[in-house]
Amino acid sequence: MISLAIVIVIAVGSLAGTLAARWSPRLGLDLAGGLSVVYKPAHKVSQSDLNQTVSILTNRVNGLGVSGATVGTQGGDILVQVPGVKNGHQILKTIGETAQLYFRPALCGAPAFSGKSSKAAKPSTAPLPSCTPSSQLTAANLGVRPTSGTTFHENTVPVDQALAAYPSTSPTKDAKGKTVLLPAINGAGQYSRYLLGPSPLTGHAVASALAQQTQLGRWVVNYTLTSKGSPAWDALAKANFHQIVAIELDGQVYSAPIIQPSQSTFSSFGGKGEISGHLTQAEAKQLALAMQFGSLPVRLIRETSQTVSPTLGHSALLAGLGAGLAGLLLVLLYTIVYYRLLGIVVFSGLAVTGMLLWAIISALGHTAIAPSFDLAGVTGVIVSIGITVDSYIVYFERLKDETRAGRTVRTSVDRGFHSAWRTVLAADTVSLGAAVVLFFVAVGAVKGFAFFLGLSTLMDIFMTYFFTRPLVVLLGRNDRMTGMGRMGISSGLAVRSEPEAA
Repeated sequence: MISLAIVIVIAVGSLAGTLAARWSPRLGLDLAGGLSVVYKPAHKVSQSDLNQTVSILTNRVNGLGVSGATVGTQGGDILVQVPGVKNGHQILKTIGETAQLYFRPALCGAPAFSGKSSKAAKPSTAPLPSCTPSSQLTAANLGVRPTSGTTFHENTVPVDQALAAYPSTSPTKDAKGKTVLLPAINGAGQYSRYLLGPSPLTGHAVASALAQQTQLGRWVVNYTLTSKGSPAWDALAKANFHQIVAIELDGQVYSAPIIQPSQSTFSSFGGKGEISGHLTQAEAKQLALAMQFGSLPVRLIRETSQTVSPTLGHSALLAGLGAGLAGLLLVLLYTIVYYRLLGIVVFSGLAVTGMLLWAIISALGHTAIAPSFDLAGVTGVIVSIGITVDSYIVYFERLKDETRAGRTVRTSVDRGFHSAWRTVLAADTVSLGAAVVLFFVAVGAVKGFAFFLGLSTLMDIFMTYFFTRPLVVLLGRNDRMTGMGRMGISSGLAVRSEPEAA
């Protein structure tokens, strides 16, 4: 009976703790609303490149601070689902930055594009001109002069006005070995656009990047390079010492720092570095995110994007819960009518199971272990109700067999459980095995169905042994409960409750 008390305490305690922490299941896209995007590789790629792309996109989405996002393959495409987000367009913009991260030497600054309406505007296919000598971002023109500490002075180099007639390079033509004209995001540098040279280094050189605040309150990005990327970065930095190296992703310049402006001579970065400037917190985090998760092995094309309304998801959730509750009430009504007082065992067992499942699913929602709780997951839990009730029925029917053999309820509860336990364990093992196979073989919603079906099946095994067995034994050994007229256990098993004849 100790196990019965422990299970009840754990169930009530875990539910109370979950409610106190205001945790709830992490709802999927179809229940919470959100964003769903399908990307297609621009060209045929290997499975390893596709898997690497999924991994990088997963890190990129998680780096945004959203929870419950999933990234996976769907045939040869990549499916990204971000439930529960309100700023879907901003999320879409960030995860859609699918080009490789490039480090490019800045050749000169450029003004904003004069527009197609201008007679002097050049077509997008026109070759880009060379920078005029006075606008070149060379060490001589910049004239970087270190002062005390980390401060420095530099000359103001004018933009090349001739580039105003040239449109920015399209992200689809942002090739590593070409000279490109790209716009800068806010705070990326002193110019609205940059003419950049070919990239000698990609984002594969970056191992990690983190936005941090200095003791003076300034936001910087500290980055760590890979073992292969460190010497390559040193070579690039040395060749552009006291000059600007732009960090660009998907046709946009995220940062344009000057290489070691506070030093008079070049020194190795030692595999680590810091990007500073007039960065806001949002800009620093955006740059760190781009540096760490921006390097994809393949260019992706967005095929479809879909925003699911939270209202529609809420309606689907209510419909799913309504169906589950209706089925549960019918099952409880049947067991009470057919098994009398033993139906209370089913009711209490399902209530305790519900408490534990709510606490476990809510806790798993704060980890990356479980998929989000979507309609498929709700279906898995509803299906598991039938499996759980079946375990009760197997036990109760074994009790009937024992009492029909001439034994009393008191002596039948233990014997009946031992024979029923083998059947319950075999049935749950088959169900659990099917759930495991589905989880590892299936994709998408079926994966969620398999996970929550397997979780509920494990819960049934646990509850049958540690809750149902001691509770039935406790009731079966109580003469008042067994002989309670039409509602007694004896009546439910269709046997008499008097003791066996000696």
